[in-house]
Amino acid sequence: MDRSSTNGVAIEFRDVSYVSPTGQEVLSGLNLEVLRGETFVLLGRSGSGKTTTLKLVNRLLSPSAGEVRVDGAATAGVDVIALRRSIGYVIQDVGLFPHFTVERNIGLVPRIEGWAEDRIRERVQELSQLVGLEPRLASRYPRQLSGGQRQRVGVARALAADPALLLMDEPFGSLDPLTRDELQREFLLLQQRLHKTVVFVTHDVGEALRLGSRVALMEAGRLVTVLAPQEFLRSGDPWVAAYVKAFKAGLDSAANRGTE
Repeated sequence: MDRSSTNGVAIEFRDVSYVSPTGQEVLSGLNLEVLRGETFVLLGRSGSGKTTTLKLVNRLLSPSAGEVRVDGAATAGVDVIALRRSIGYVIQDVGLFPHFTVERNIGLVPRIEGWAEDRIRERVQELSQLVGLEPRLASRYPRQLSGGQRQRVGVARALAADPALLLMDEPFGSLDPLTRDELQREFLLLQQRLHKTVVFVTHDVGEALRLGSRVALMEAGRLVTVLAPQEFLRSGDPWVAAYVKAFKAGLDSAANRGTE
């Protein structure tokens, strides 16, 4: 048996590189482990390789070199449809089907998996309550929802078949500050209840430190370091220190504006 299947490792990257169809090296020699039940945050600026790393987990992309393993099995050797159905996936623009109601969007994967209709209805009601969606919204279409409501539907849909692994690509990035703060708080409460393995992509340092069990900083397609939030704040690594400095400068600027 592979060692990662027995020691609490949910996802493993082994010397993974990715070269885009245009010939650009997007990732180079990536080695990292994501532990079961943790929220593992991929932090970095645009073009650092965060989203590419995420998409390699559910084989929306395939590595040019190296190996990605989920629960000890190399993803290259797993049926891609079965792999994707076993992983929840939430993106910034949600990706809801516009001609499906909220209920049909949330129940999509269970229906594909052949669940009985009464079981699907129960699951949709359970998840709607869990993510804070009012029952009256079940018959509405995505265009009739606010941005925050659409994100809640996206999270509920990702959780519908009860996957152990959840991939989240800047899920709150397009929301206004108040709604973003609210959904971050709800995510923390949700994770305390469900204990999913979550890989969460963001370029926001505050969000990474607030939500992450560990934070992986990426720069130019390479992994700089992986640290717990408090370790991140104290790190002497120059790249980490630059992010912390920018984060604290933003807090100071906001505080100064508040006293003017």
